[in-house]
Amino acid sequence: MQTWMLILGMALITFAIRYSLFAFPALRFPPLIRQGLHYVPTAVLSAIVVPGMLLPDGQHWQLSLDNAYLLAGLAAIAIAALTRHLLATIGGGLLVFFLLRWALGQLPV
Repeated sequence: MQTWMLILGMALITFAIRYSLFAFPALRFPPLIRQGLHYVPTAVLSAIVVPGMLLPDGQHWQLSLDNAYLLAGLAAIAIAALTRHLLATIGGGLLVFFLLRWALGQLPV
């Protein structure tokens, strides 16, 4: 019963937060808040991706040259900085990742 109450409570809170933007369409944020919200996608994506690059097994730091996740991530960052093209970044990062995995003998058979 407590689990269902927890799920219902989380659903209500999530609904209230999302509905509030529709219920009050004239709501305008101050410039400082809008500027801060501009960085939210970058912060969230970094929080998801960086642990996977630095902790590929989920437990131990791997800051070495045989970490294909880290090297491909750095290559994707370089591609993004040079081209500013999303598809080139994704494709180049994946290509570098699989080439590194193949070169390092880490691909499953």
